[in-house]
Parts: sequence; C-alpha cells; structure tokens
Amino acid sequence: MKMQFTAEVWHWRGPSPYHFVTVPERLCAELADIAGEISYGWGMIPVHASLGGTAWTTSLFPKNGGYIVPIKDKVRNAEDIDVGDVVTIVLTDRAS
Repeated sequence: MKMQFTAEVWHWRGPSPYHFVTVPERLCAELADIAGEISYGWGMIPVHASLGGTAWTTSLFPKNGGYIVPIKDKVRNAEDIDVGDVVTIVLTDRAS
C-alpha cells in the first residue's frame, strides 16, 4: 500500500495533546480493506510516513469511521508546520 494526500493539520487538546491530519474519506475504504491483515490494538495501522524532507514511523488511528495520522513534534518542527497548515503526506504500510 502506498498513498499520498493533502490535508490540514489540526490539534487535539486532550490529556495528551497532539497534532494530526485526517486521511481523506476516499482513501479510507482502501485502508479498511487492508486493516484486517495488518492492524493491531484497537484497529491501528502501522505505516511509514513522510512529509517534506522528513520521514518517520507511526500508526494510523481509527476515528469516526476513518483514520488520522499523528504528526510528531519532531516532524512539525523540522518542517516548520503549525495548526491550519495544509501538508502533503505519503504513507506506505510497514509490511512493504
């Protein structure tokens, strides 16, 4: 699996605040098809992610029937990204 999309960065202000982008709905069906084969825990999908010149490993979180991508502070700082910025993310599953 390899996919690329553009989305807006948003901030979750819960007990463990974090930044995310939401995977577009059109790609979530493809992710749901492979989730049963590679997901763990409560439906998380392990992936390699890249944004600009920065790459990292993470897992997609299931949310409201779709998926969200956590953006580590290390990535945001390296790429000078803030809430509301629109970014392009490339995802590949870790099995590839």
